[in-house]
Amino acid sequence: MKSVCKVAVELIRSRRAHSSASAHQIGGKMCFVNRPDMLRLMPQLVEGETDDNVVSWTVKALKKGHVVSVPTDTMYGLACLAQNSEAVSKVYDIKGQNGHNPLAICVGEIQDIHKYCNVKVKAELLDDLLPGPVTLVFERSEVLNKDLNPFTSIVGVRIPDHVFMRRLCQMCAEPLALTSANISSRTSPLAVNEFQELWPKLAVVVDGGPIGDQSRLGSTVVNLSVPGKYSIIRTGCALSSTVDVLELKYGLTEEPWENEPLKSPNSTSHAETHTKR
Repeated sequence: MKSVCKVAVELIRSRRAHSSASAHQIGGKMCFVNRPDMLRLMPQLVEGETDDNVVSWTVKALKKGHVVSVPTDTMYGLACLAQNSEAVSKVYDIKGQNGHNPLAICVGEIQDIHKYCNVKVKAELLDDLLPGPVTLVFERSEVLNKDLNPFTSIVGVRIPDHVFMRRLCQMCAEPLALTSANISSRTSPLAVNEFQELWPKLAVVVDGGPIGDQSRLGSTVVNLSVPGKYSIIRTGCALSSTVDVLELKYGLTEEPWENEPLKSPNSTSHAETHTKR
């Protein structure tokens, strides 16, 4: 009978390369790998407890500066350590972006948001919306890596309603940069086979099965950087419930998002756009 560890973590070995070659690449300094390690979450672990063996293997790759793919509550994403400038650059290379589309950050606990963002809303508001399919946009703090979205003074932050993602962030003990696992402008993926062309550029692909939300709309992105106001940057999959919380419970007033250039102290200003995540 297989142990729980062996059942929960399946290392799917390449037909072209032995598994040791893949492990060697994770430990090396290469930007891209020939074949990622495929870690499969069992369904019961996706819904309830997660397996720390999968998490630990993924953390190891992240800490070595690699990019991995992960399941979230809205779609599959690409993730790296947000405080690692070289890793952030790799994400843009993989997606085929020029570095001027902002990446969100992902944290494991609500209290972590205050370290990397200047929060101007009540703590209860965060509790009402997170974890969930919402990206909240705040003024960034000085602690956040200045090479992450250097063209803007704001940053989107997520806590996905996904047990694996929360545990991953907790074990990393620092924020992840997160964006959708697709080449820019292509359809957001709901299963790992939908972004196979990216696999050779990733160190780890975590397969959590098909994403439950089939809308492909991504998270609802809302700007909360202006006290007493909110702006919908992207409607996403949770617009109605998010607006109800903001307006009915906390009395925030909607202000149209004008996509205005936001000047950063570290660079010239650029128009603010948001990628799916």
